Amino acid sequence: MRGLDFFRGLAAVLLALWLLPAQASHGVYEGTVGKQAIVLTLGNQNAVYQGTYAYQRYRTPIRLKPTFSYSNKVLAMDELDEQGLPVARLQFNDLMNSRQQEQVRGRPLVFLDSAASAQKPRAVIEAMAHAMEHQYANVHRGLHWMSERTTEAFEACRDAAARFLNAGSRDEIVLTRNSTEGINLVAHSYGRGVMRPGQAVVISEMEHHSNIVPWQMLRDAHGIELRVAKVTDAGELDMDAFAALLADGKVGLVAITHMSNVLGSYTPAERIVRLAHEAGAKVLFDGSQAAVHRKVDVQALDADFYVFTGHKLYGPTGIGVLYGKAALLERMPPFLGGGDMISTVSFERSEWARVPHKFEAGTPPILEGIGLKAAIEWVERIGFPAMEAHERALTDHALARLSAIEGVTVIGRAQDRGGVVSFTLDRAHAHDVATLLDRQGIAVRAGHHCAEPLMRRFGLDSTARASFGVYTTKAEIDALAEALTRVRTFFA
Repeated sequence: MRGLDFFRGLAAVLLALWLLPAQASHGVYEGTVGKQAIVLTLGNQNAVYQGTYAYQRYRTPIRLKPTFSYSNKVLAMDELDEQGLPVARLQFNDLMNSRQQEQVRGRPLVFLDSAASAQKPRAVIEAMAHAMEHQYANVHRGLHWMSERTTEAFEACRDAAARFLNAGSRDEIVLTRNSTEGINLVAHSYGRGVMRPGQAVVISEMEHHSNIVPWQMLRDAHGIELRVAKVTDAGELDMDAFAALLADGKVGLVAITHMSNVLGSYTPAERIVRLAHEAGAKVLFDGSQAAVHRKVDVQALDADFYVFTGHKLYGPTGIGVLYGKAALLERMPPFLGGGDMISTVSFERSEWARVPHKFEAGTPPILEGIGLKAAIEWVERIGFPAMEAHERALTDHALARLSAIEGVTVIGRAQDRGGVVSFTLDRAHAHDVATLLDRQGIAVRAGHHCAEPLMRRFGLDSTARASFGVYTTKAEIDALAEALTRVRTFFA
């Protein structure tokens, strides 16, 4: 009877879809298939209906397609499934979503490497697959239906990113390949195009290489002084030392991390902006880590530039975001030249496209932009309050468990920190620790984490690093602690 009810409900839904006009107006319709809830989201000419089951309608053909993209479902971080796993985790691949999952070296995977790159929810995978299967074309210049549809889908990423950061305008969002490209864009276009030789750029000891090397290149090519703010033994930015670097009024730009990828430390962003602006300097934040873990409001921060990358935010690789205040972007020359960043071209001269397109030369990462939009919307449905509470509980639990293991030293004890924990084990190299953890099914990162100056600041050449995502559980933290205890006995 239950199967009969299902097919009766399915037939009713299909009949209702058949009777809809071919040019459906935008709207949301709710219904049921048997006892399975569905949500129907209708759009012009084609529609994707997401819920327990998804239906795709192209004028007359309709086909049934399983999906796990719960477009209107709020994913509660404290809601557990029958196996005790967060419901949000069920949105991920089979390595993550079941205790009957595929084995990794004979054990269930414990993935603690999200700071390097996060796993992808099905909403992202399916959004990109749908675009490839049903509406792919190049964007912006095509006049045909497929190009127009793909352009709308791609440009929706810019709208999502503007909303995500609370930018004042979608035109303040430049779509890049990653955070590294965004920082290089500012170093090239603002550093060489606006800053004057003899001015200074301030960075800190806790920067990723992507926020060090571009400024060294600017220093060597343009005569900019590079100043470095110290980090305390607790792994926090030394604000007195930072303020002293601004005192002479020569600093044109502060380029600083919002959250360390090694220490997990947040920097006091509001205070940094206030001190920098009082000294006449602009501020760029590297939000590669922070944007994943904490709500960012660039208008409230009064940040001048802000970068983040898609693949850490549960989105695809090859897509990132640079936010820049409109007035600053208007002053900056293009970073790369080519198609799509021009308005007119002759052999004598070229004129640039309007902001932000003058910074987006060539065919953009179309599918990746569609995927990033899906990732942003997925994160927004969970909500940062729930994500922060989940992460805070995990981080506190990890610090307590790891600190109790003899020979394990956690690097950095910042008061304001996110879900990144770096540690060392006595008499063991970090690479050996990571290798032995991998043999027990536990994935951590080991090395200098693209932060060699910070390693040297703490007298180290490498650490092991555990980092958390929405899918991480306390049981996985316990598994790490137990595995580390076994590794310690190996090196004792």
